[in-house]
Amino acid sequence: MKLSICIIATAFILGACQAETKPLSDPKSEKTTQTETAQIESVANEDGFNAELAKELGADPYGMRSYVFATLLTGPKDATITDKAERDALFAGHFSNMKKLAEEGKLVLAGPFMEAPPKRGLFILNVETLEEAEALVQSDPSIAAGIFKVEFVKYYGSAALMQVNDVHQTIQEKKM
Repeated sequence: MKLSICIIATAFILGACQAETKPLSDPKSEKTTQTETAQIESVANEDGFNAELAKELGADPYGMRSYVFATLLTGPKDATITDKAERDALFAGHFSNMKKLAEEGKLVLAGPFMEAPPKRGLFILNVETLEEAEALVQSDPSIAAGIFKVEFVKYYGSAALMQVNDVHQTIQEKKM
């Protein structure tokens, strides 16, 4: 079962790719096949620009695009929801919701912050408006229950983020 949840050390990073692309090897690598090299050369111009991929990922002329960055903070009910079974269920729902949003291409990247209270984690969402982002995260049981609260800001970043999940699948030895 292919999950959209990715592990880095004991933390997680979760991303999604709207485009059905397979990352190509580095053309300078000894492991790159002649076919892959031909594919790279056929889609990239002499400067390395790949117009087809840029369009597929929604990139502007700078290779960038808009997202919404959501910061998860300790919520008002985090300290009062202490029942282990209840917390386990809420966090199972949290991870399930992230997986669903990633598979829909809405959640590009997620992960916990380490040693940064009250900041707990982040989502980078592939949506146009803060209102769309807010509606998406309200489907998360841990947010709805008040374990987390969320702050939103528009973010302008590399369109290549849309490929994080695909690349991560090729380096993730253990699946969740």
